[in-house]
Amino acid sequence: MSVQKKIISCPLKGSELLRNARYNKGTAFTKTERSKLRLNAKLPPVIETLEQQLKRAYDQYACLGDSLQKHIYLSDVFETNQTLFYALISHHLPEMYPIIYTPTESQAIKKYSQVYRYPNGCYFDIEHNDPKYMKEQLAEFGNPNDIQYIVITDSEGILGIGDQGVGGVLISVAKGHLMTLCSGLDPNRFLPIVLDVGTNNKDHREDPKYLGLRKDRVHGELYSRFLENVIHSVKEKFPNAFVHFEDFGRIDAKPVLDRYSPKLPCFNDDIQGTGVVTLAAIFSAVRLTKSNLSDQTLVIVGAGTAGVGVADRVVSSMVKEGIKVEDARQRIYLLDKDGLLLDEDADRATDGQKPYLKKASDFSDKSSPEQIDLETTVSKAHPTVLLGVSGQAGIFTEKVVREMSKHTDQPIIFPLSNPTDLMEAKASDLNEWTDGKALIASGSPVPPVKRNGKDYYISQCNNAFIFPSVGVAAVLSECKTLSEEMLLAAADGLASTPRDYFASDDSLLPDLGHVREVSRHVKFAILKQAVAENNCAGHVPSDEKALREWIEKNEWYAEYQDYA
Repeated sequence: MSVQKKIISCPLKGSELLRNARYNKGTAFTKTERSKLRLNAKLPPVIETLEQQLKRAYDQYACLGDSLQKHIYLSDVFETNQTLFYALISHHLPEMYPIIYTPTESQAIKKYSQVYRYPNGCYFDIEHNDPKYMKEQLAEFGNPNDIQYIVITDSEGILGIGDQGVGGVLISVAKGHLMTLCSGLDPNRFLPIVLDVGTNNKDHREDPKYLGLRKDRVHGELYSRFLENVIHSVKEKFPNAFVHFEDFGRIDAKPVLDRYSPKLPCFNDDIQGTGVVTLAAIFSAVRLTKSNLSDQTLVIVGAGTAGVGVADRVVSSMVKEGIKVEDARQRIYLLDKDGLLLDEDADRATDGQKPYLKKASDFSDKSSPEQIDLETTVSKAHPTVLLGVSGQAGIFTEKVVREMSKHTDQPIIFPLSNPTDLMEAKASDLNEWTDGKALIASGSPVPPVKRNGKDYYISQCNNAFIFPSVGVAAVLSECKTLSEEMLLAAADGLASTPRDYFASDDSLLPDLGHVREVSRHVKFAILKQAVAENNCAGHVPSDEKALREWIEKNEWYAEYQDYA
C-alpha cells in the first residue's frame, strides 16, 4: 500500500542534510528542493526516483558474495538513507531477512568490535550505574513522546551464540528494523539499548579490539539495581514507551519479565514471542488433525527460556479450553541436555521449569533412576507433539520419530533450533521416517519436501510474525500491561490469517513475503482483545471495520516525502 505524500518542513540544509539518514533522499531530491536546501553543487545533476535508486542499490548488494559483507552494506545504507534502506529490504524481504537477522546477524555480533564503523543506539555500562547520568543520556535521543518502542538486551543469550557483551547492541538494532519492515513502526520512534555488565566470553575480553567492559559478567543484587535504574530512567524520560527485553540469559530472563510485566507494558521475545508463534503453528496443526489442543501431549527438548515460554503459552491456551492448570502441565514433558526434568532435579531447576518436573517414580521402580533420555520419554509419554529448541543437531533420531509415529496418526514435529545446522532433524528425514504424515514446522527456512508428487512447504516458526505485531499493537493501544489474553489472541490471529497468505493449504503458518499483511491481521486480534478487556486508550476504535482501517492508517511506509 502507498500513502498520500505529505509536505513537511525539513529542518536541515546542505551537507548536514545529506549526512542525516532520516531526511536524506540522495539523488531523489527534486530541482526545487536542491535549490531551496542548498544542494545543487553537492549532488550529481540527474534526478532519480526511489525506484531507480532501488535498482542501483540492489545491483550493488547482489555483487557482494559474502553474507557478512552484504550485512555491512545494508547497514551503511541505513546510516545514509533510511527510506532507501527500508524500501530496499521491503522489496526483497524473504531474500534479505537472513542477512539483516538470523543467521548473518550472529556473525555481525560476534565481529562487532572488529568491523565497528559507527555507534548503534544507546550504550549503558554498569560502571555508570547512576540514574541521573542515565536520564541525561536518554534525553539526547528525543523528547518524552518521541520514543515509542525500546529494545533492551544484556547480550548474554544472543541468537544461540551466547554471551557477546557490547556487540549485542546489534540484536536490539535488528529487532527495530523488523518492527518497521514487518509491522510499520515509525523507525524514528525506536531506541535500541545495550546493557554492558561485562562478559564471560573469554575471546572478547582478550581481544585488544573489543569495545566493551573487560570484566566478568555481573549477576545478583548489583545487576538488579543496575537494571532497575535503567528501567526507571527509561520510563521517566519516555513514559509511553513499550519495553522489549531481548536475549537475556537463562538466569535472568524470566525473573526480569516476571518482575516488570505487572508494572509496565513489556515483552520478552525469547519467552513470549517464541511461545506465541509456536502456539500458532500448533493451533494450525491441531485444526488439520481435527482435534483439540487440550487433547495433545507435548515433549519439548530444550528447557531454557524458549522451551519454558512455549510450555507456558500452551498451558494458558489449554486452560482457556477448560482444563485445570495442573492437568495441562502434566501433558508437557521438558527435557534439557541431561534428559527429562524430574522432581529430583528441583535443586537445579529454574523457577520456570519447576512446574513441569515429573515424578521420577513414574519412570522407574528404582529409588534413584538414571536420567530419562528422549527415546524413553517418547516411549512412555506417547506425545502427539515433539518440539525442539535445544540447539542439539540431530537429536530427533529415526528411532525416536518412528516410536512417536506408533502412537499418533499425524505426528506434529517442530525442529525449531537455528541456524539450520543446529536443527534437531532435517525436514526431509522427518518426512521419510513418518511416511509423509508428519506436520512439520522449523525454526530456520528450509526447502519443501515431496509428498505424493507435490511440494509440502515447511512453515517457519518465525518470531517476525509475532513480536512486531505485539509491539505495534501495544504502542497503538497504549495498554497498561501486556496481558496473557492479548498474547493468546496474537497466536489465534496468526493461525487464523486468511489462507491467501499461506504457501499451500497444508502450510501451518503464512509465507514471510506477506508479513506486513499478516501483521495487520495479528494486530487486529490483539487490539480487539485489548478493547474487550478495557486495556487501551480511548482513541482505539471498537468497531471492527474502523479498527482495521485505523491499524493500516497508522503504519509507516518507506516513501520519500516532499519538503516545503
